[in-house]
Amino acid sequence: MTPPPLILLIGPTAVGKTEIAIRLAETMDGEIVSADSRLFYRGMDIGTAKPAPEEQARVPHHLIDVAEPDETWSLAQFQREARRVIADIHARRKLPFLVGGTGQYVRAVTEGWSPPEVKPDERLRSELEKLKTERGIYWLHDRLKLLDPEAAAKIDARNARRTIRALEVILSTGRRFSEQRGQAESPYRLIAVGLTRPREELY
Repeated sequence: MTPPPLILLIGPTAVGKTEIAIRLAETMDGEIVSADSRLFYRGMDIGTAKPAPEEQARVPHHLIDVAEPDETWSLAQFQREARRVIADIHARRKLPFLVGGTGQYVRAVTEGWSPPEVKPDERLRSELEKLKTERGIYWLHDRLKLLDPEAAAKIDARNARRTIRALEVILSTGRRFSEQRGQAESPYRLIAVGLTRPREELY
């Protein structure tokens, strides 16, 4: 059986993904699924290139403003919700566009990852946040290097959220974070479009 189609549109912030995705979706009877982790949260409107209300009115948008700022959406939760939305779009004979800014969220959907289903441990997370405040994010990232060098190599040392989540999963399960990301064949027939502009136009 041929996998269902999924259009993937990726590129840096301010490259023009929103307008191009909307135009393509209008032309091809599609709907847009956001894969930008900053857009999940209500109120995160500044510096995130969130589509304006009038833009969202042109074609249906999904997974924007779906959580409160104090909620935590795990990678597994996003993958589950994104695939549910994409399946619903296919069921209505529409074409889904996955529009991304966050690499691991895009890959979790398109590459068939099996991210760990570990619920947030608020007490442990609070302790890790305290260590970050007291000793710094680079100290935490060094601890991750000791426990799971493979995961540390893939996580930017400045990315506190991902570093803390990886440590949380490791300390909760006793297993390396990198070992818990099984991967299978993509469930979709991907058509990927990458956008870019000269650096001086982006920054």
